[in-house]
Amino acid sequence: MLGRIASAVLPAAGRLTVTTDDAAGAGPAPGSIVAANHTSLADPAVVLAALHRLGVSPVALAAAGLWRIPLLGRLLTREGYVPVHRGDPRAAAALDGAEAALAGGRVVLIYGEGAIPRRRDSGEAAPRPFRGGLAHLALATGAPVVPLGQAGARRICSGSRTRQLAGLLTAPVRRPPLHVHIGAPLRLAGDRAAATARAHEAVTGAWRTAAARIGEPASPAA
Repeated sequence: MLGRIASAVLPAAGRLTVTTDDAAGAGPAPGSIVAANHTSLADPAVVLAALHRLGVSPVALAAAGLWRIPLLGRLLTREGYVPVHRGDPRAAAALDGAEAALAGGRVVLIYGEGAIPRRRDSGEAAPRPFRGGLAHLALATGAPVVPLGQAGARRICSGSRTRQLAGLLTAPVRRPPLHVHIGAPLRLAGDRAAATARAHEAVTGAWRTAAARIGEPASPAA
């Protein structure tokens, strides 16, 4: 349902295009981990709409605070999303939930960076360092990791709260270009640090392709 909602609403805010590497086939296979870069409060809608276009309905790891929003919380629970309690002993339980979803053949969406950047501009920058949860999940389950790079969401919503609100209100007039690129799946191996670095490199490559598609310079990480 969330993918359908994103697909229905997003065209009012921007113009989405989606590409895949030849080796990516028709998109993420069941039991895959999709690793995406996180730049804006708007990019989950961009990613969900892109995956819905490919016929994929993922389970996402999301900040537990979203469950406090009554209607959204019910939808997240219904879709099988996994709450992440940051800075809490319950945080580790999120990976258990993700493992169960993978075992059930679901695609799991995870943001390796864990948070959006605290920047005021609306430009693109390379993904920041990843946390270890993505690599831990991939190494523990053997699930393939599908790198996903998205660009353009910061043109909808970024910066301070005032700028975010202004961006959302003006997006239907501007309809900025948005692009999602899905790379070839990879199997992570080795220790967690090496696996994390490889996943980060793959997502950064997918992001560079997406940024180029909308004419954004591929700047270093911010």
